[in-house]
This record gives sequence, C-alpha cells and structure tokens, in this order.
Amino acid sequence: MYEPRPEHKFTFGLWTVGNIGRDPFGEAVRARLEPDYVVHKLAELGAYGVNLHDEDLIPRGTSPTERAAILRRFKKALEETGLKVPMVTANLFSDPAFKDGALTSPDPWVRAYALKKSLETMDLGAELGAQIYVVWPGREGAEVEATGKAQKAWGWFREALNFMAAYSEDQGYGYRFALEPKPNEPRGDIYLPTVGSMLALIGTLERPHLFGLNPEFAHETMAGLNFVHAVAQALDAGKLFHIDLNDQRMSRFDQDLRFGAENLKASFFLVDLLEHSGYDGPRHFDAHALRTEDEVGVWAFARGCMRTYLILKEKARAFREDPEVKALLDEYYRADPEPLALLGPYSPEKAQKLKALTLPEVRRSRGYALEALDQLAVEHLLGVRG
Repeated sequence: MYEPRPEHKFTFGLWTVGNIGRDPFGEAVRARLEPDYVVHKLAELGAYGVNLHDEDLIPRGTSPTERAAILRRFKKALEETGLKVPMVTANLFSDPAFKDGALTSPDPWVRAYALKKSLETMDLGAELGAQIYVVWPGREGAEVEATGKAQKAWGWFREALNFMAAYSEDQGYGYRFALEPKPNEPRGDIYLPTVGSMLALIGTLERPHLFGLNPEFAHETMAGLNFVHAVAQALDAGKLFHIDLNDQRMSRFDQDLRFGAENLKASFFLVDLLEHSGYDGPRHFDAHALRTEDEVGVWAFARGCMRTYLILKEKARAFREDPEVKALLDEYYRADPEPLALLGPYSPEKAQKLKALTLPEVRRSRGYALEALDQLAVEHLLGVRG
C-alpha cells in the first residue's frame, strides 16, 4: 500500500542521495556515488525521476571526451530503468567567482559567466528531456548594504531571466522556469526570500507565463512562515511548477531533513493540499541523509521520504472522508443566501445594500469548532481513526 511506484512521480536530485556528508565543520563521510549508479538505485526504490545541477553530472573542468562518456553512461542508465529527468538547474553558488552573486554580481564578467552556465545547462537538460528549469538565486544576496546593490540587483536578475526565457523559445526547448525562494544561507540575506516576493517579480518579466515557483518546505520554514499557505498561494496564482519536499526546524540552518521527520502535522496538510488541488507535477525530495549515515542509510532515507508521503496521502484521504470531519466542514462553510447576494462583483446597488447592512448579533458569538476539527486531524495522524 505504501510502496513507491513511478506513477507517484517521486523524484530526487543527484545532489540529494549523492550528498557526501560534508558540512562547514567536517569533511565528507560518504564516497561520491556515480550518477548512473544513482539512477539504477532510485529505480529499484520505485522513483519516477532524477534531477540534477549541471556539475552534479559533469564536474567543472571535465574534458569534452570525458563529458561525452559521462553522458553516454547516464543516458544508458535512464534507458535501462525508464527514469525521467524532469528538471535541471545550474550550480550558480559553488564557484568562487560567485562569492558576491552570480546573476547579480557587480562584475559583468561574472554575470556573463553565470548566464553562459545557465544556457549550457538548459542545453544539457533539453538533451535529457527536461521540461522544468529551476532557478535558485542562492548567492544573489548580501551581508553588507553599503554598496547600494539592492537597488540594482532586481534589474540584473530580471535581465538574466528574460534572456533565458527568450533563449528557450529560440531553441524550441519549451522550458517552464521555476523560481526557488529562500530567506538566507548561504548569504546573510537573499534578495528573493519568499514565495510572495518571487510572485511579485514574475509579474515584471517579459514572458511571465513561462515563470512559476519551486517552493521548498525548509526555506519557508526557516523564516517562520507557513509552507502550506505559501503553496496554496502559488496554486491560486497557477504558478506551482515544481515543489521541493523535505523538513526543517524553524530558525535553524538549512537542514534538508527527511520529509516528515520534524513537522508531521504540516507535512500532513501539505500532502492533503497537493493531492486535492489537482497538482500533477513531480514530488521532488530536496533533502539528504543525516551525516551519521553510510550508503545503506542513504537509501533508507530515500525510501523513507516516499513512504511517508504515501502514508500521509492515505491519512489525508481518510480524514477528508471521515463523516465527523465532513459534518464540521459543512457547518464551517454554511452560508446564508442573504449576505452571499451582497458579495462578489461590484455593483452600485450592492454597495448601497452593504452600507445598510446590520450584522446579526449571533454572528459575533458564533463558534467555528476548530478545536474539534483539529483534534480529528491529530487523531487521524496518530492512527486511532480509520
């Protein structure tokens, strides 16, 4: 019942299961896994696809001959397993050149290099069949405000996004661009920290229809925000192009924990939202095994992400079908026709009637039964309701 299958559209990045356990205070604890090996292991676990940064697959400085050999092996693994590559993205954060931004660097040489890397990654993704291109502005931020760079950064970033979208159309790639917000880390403050800020930017682009969101559970949680609300806003705007699932404790560094490892209730309502919203894109786990783990632990981590999602999916279904839940929700949304007739599109007549409205006193004392409804959700999560 909880066994992952390709139709569930679960995906992992080469950088997720391939994480070698290095952190700012310690060296790597696991060996690098070859990309074609990762493909075969993910297929064994029932995953749908594998995503990648350009340098995850082809390390910087690789010769053309070795590049061709890597691609041959990777494509062969994809063919043998049937795994897809739904999404690609460029690494615009590791190179020392990007220390003060990539697409928003004050140095035009660096901005041009970052754009070159982006275009080459788009070429690579198109060769592998990718349809989504994620843009994570991880180095587009600041620790010092004395430069006044914040006034210029939006224009530079917008210029790059417009260029990339035009290139995709010119090449016939058909990419949808998913922008990934994050409040901080690796920079002190990143210029586009939240789903709302990214949505505002999209409206200023030349081809806004090509741009959407790749929100991440950990990123909104780091800022103390409600990820379920952020995803709902992206859905409402028709801009949920991709999603990164993981877990996180508020106000910590970017932990990228196994999905559902910390915030089970938030994860439950997120799965409930995704499964009932009509979202049919990949469920991508942008997380990695704890640094304590060997390779066996890596695959236990990957399997755990997918199983937790499927378990929560089933619990969300049972919650929505619970007669008590249905009754409480019917009452919660019950609406009298009189005030409903005054809402909706404006008219002068409605305005006059609204100004003459008297709120019934009983509406001030109404209870909404949220305690009972929330308790039912908890009981479903704890497994005491079928």
